[in-house]
Amino acid sequence: MKPTVRRRKPTASARNGRGASSAGSAARAQAGKPGKAAKPASAAKPVRVAQGAKRPAKPARKMAGPVKAGKPAKSSSAKSSPARAKSAPVPLKPTASALPADALLVPADRPLRGVEWRGGLEDGVLVLLDQTRLPNVVIDRQVRDLETLRAHIIDLVVRGAPAIGIAGAYGVVLHLAPLAKSGSGADSLEEPLRHALDRLVTSRPTAVNLKWALDRLRDCYERHVGHLTAQEMVARLLMEAKRIHREDAQLCARIADNGAALLPADGGVLTHCNTGALATGGVGTALGCIVYAARAGKRIQVYADETRPLLQGSRLTALELQRAGVPVTLICDSMAAHLMQRGRIQAVIVGADRITANGDAANKIGTYGVAVLAKHHGIPFYVAAPYSTFDLTLDSGMDIHIEERKGDEVRRPQGTLFAPADVPVANPAFDVTPAELITAIITERGIIQRPNRDSVARLMAGDAWQPAG
Repeated sequence: MKPTVRRRKPTASARNGRGASSAGSAARAQAGKPGKAAKPASAAKPVRVAQGAKRPAKPARKMAGPVKAGKPAKSSSAKSSPARAKSAPVPLKPTASALPADALLVPADRPLRGVEWRGGLEDGVLVLLDQTRLPNVVIDRQVRDLETLRAHIIDLVVRGAPAIGIAGAYGVVLHLAPLAKSGSGADSLEEPLRHALDRLVTSRPTAVNLKWALDRLRDCYERHVGHLTAQEMVARLLMEAKRIHREDAQLCARIADNGAALLPADGGVLTHCNTGALATGGVGTALGCIVYAARAGKRIQVYADETRPLLQGSRLTALELQRAGVPVTLICDSMAAHLMQRGRIQAVIVGADRITANGDAANKIGTYGVAVLAKHHGIPFYVAAPYSTFDLTLDSGMDIHIEERKGDEVRRPQGTLFAPADVPVANPAFDVTPAELITAIITERGIIQRPNRDSVARLMAGDAWQPAG
């Protein structure tokens, strides 16, 4: 016969309330079982326990935190919503209250554009796709004043040398438009123009495209200051800014055409940082070459460096290539050497933020190391950049000012602390690849094979643009 555990008669203490809590606990435990209604404690049947068996364990108290390895825990919600466990991460859709005041949600089917001007002269607004929130949150930021734009450039809301130059040109217009009083001459804008140029050019010192674009607006002002009103001058400067934007889209297409021919018909291509539509006014530079090569039928497998510490490769390049339908595999920066050694990479192509007179190229930190690896493994190393990235006033890459960014970009990537909070950090944003490590520089004007001082000078002879008006 199996022994039976019989219920004891309630004691006086239970009748006074202490036993009530035990009964309540039993009722709550019964209620926690899925699909069964809770029974009153007084209706519970005697519990039968087999001889030699352990008594049933008390229900475990719910604890927050990860589930330990082993059999998956059963949940009352598992049957009601099985899709929750199978669903993959999706881009976040923040509520309107969670967005910055100047933000607009980007429709899912809209192409990614880093910089855009919307409206006319009086109601115009500069729209920047916020690259700090990608890939999870896709929003535009509306910019209506100089200081907001400067902050967005520093904080990398807009980034990429050509895109920064375009944004800076529009920023000058934003600053001058409210100051252009009816009937006043263009010379009344001289001091505000100088202020705008000074504030913007110091926001990102390494990328030369910003200074180049601002110089074009200053030259436009100086050509027309004697015969235009203030309002006419601002309209002319907006024309020039839009022309810079349009030119960049056109030259990106020519760079992509020139560079696509150099990439392998079948093989792996490594790229570093982000050089696509988010970084330019068009299809991109190095990434444009890759996209055009894929469209031409080349079977390219892209390996995208994550690009520490701000992860432009993982957050931006991988996203752009996926949207373009180009096969891409994300790797840690330190994996490039292994892939080269195993023969999985046949070419490297990157962008540039400044190229000096001798052909040295400054680009996102980590590029120099990739170039050294490519040289060791006999892999061609290409740099794709427009003529506006060349700075012939600098003799070599040693003359380039390298921007040093905040230490928390390394200590706290994406806001999470991964190092002692007070440890010193070196965080140069760029490094310089010597010309002797570069197989070719791809531009909209042509290709410089084995770049040196003479070949750069020949390519850069003459102007590639004519001023508006």
